[in-house]
Amino acid sequence: MAPTVHLVRHAQAIHNLTTANHSMPDPPLTPLGEEQCRDLSAKFPYHSSINLVVTSPLRRTIQTSLLAFEPEISRGVECIALPQVQETSDLPCDTGNDLSNIKEEFKDTPINFSLVPEDWNSKQGKWAASGAAIEARCREARKWLKTREEEAIVVVTHGGLLHFLTEDWPGAGALQGTGWENVEFRSYRFADGDDEDDNANASLNETEESRQRRGNKDKPLTKEEKVQLRETATQKWEEQHRSSGKAN
Repeated sequence: MAPTVHLVRHAQAIHNLTTANHSMPDPPLTPLGEEQCRDLSAKFPYHSSINLVVTSPLRRTIQTSLLAFEPEISRGVECIALPQVQETSDLPCDTGNDLSNIKEEFKDTPINFSLVPEDWNSKQGKWAASGAAIEARCREARKWLKTREEEAIVVVTHGGLLHFLTEDWPGAGALQGTGWENVEFRSYRFADGDDEDDNANASLNETEESRQRRGNKDKPLTKEEKVQLRETATQKWEEQHRSSGKAN
């Protein structure tokens, strides 16, 4: 049976304070962000069931993973850095550090960097900041997650990327570039019906418990409505990122 996936946006980082900080390479969490991690750790209800923590290899997501999910890590749950869930834009703040530098910075932590290639932060080819490349990376990430043997997985990633990963687009056009708040978490299961497209795409559906937890009383969108919203949202995303980019 495919795992339940709890998706988490990272805590507040320095670039979230002002657009002037978008030129800062791979910024760390703010003191408030560190406090947000502690608050998330205290209120997250699924610590005991988590069998794997997955993180984007950027500094803010690694820090969020280590602080918010310390209960898992302290009992030996593996924490894997997955480059497919890095942030979408090629702004300096959304571009990760070189692999050798990341490994040196976090050498005293149990983060597993074995899936991170040397060119992961090139923002070219497979790692490009284009809609098609991001969709392909997210599909690859979903398929990888779906084949894992763990029953419950946490993935700590970024606001912009989360819309591509979930194929859920409400809020993507917000001022901050995402409908996800810092340290917001939502829970998903893989589509398990007879729809060949959903199965091939390893599509995710938010659980009813998760929707209720965040007060979303709207009826879930149909597949056709999701496709229509995706087309509109991705077009706007491409236009925005061609002009200036959004950092999440």
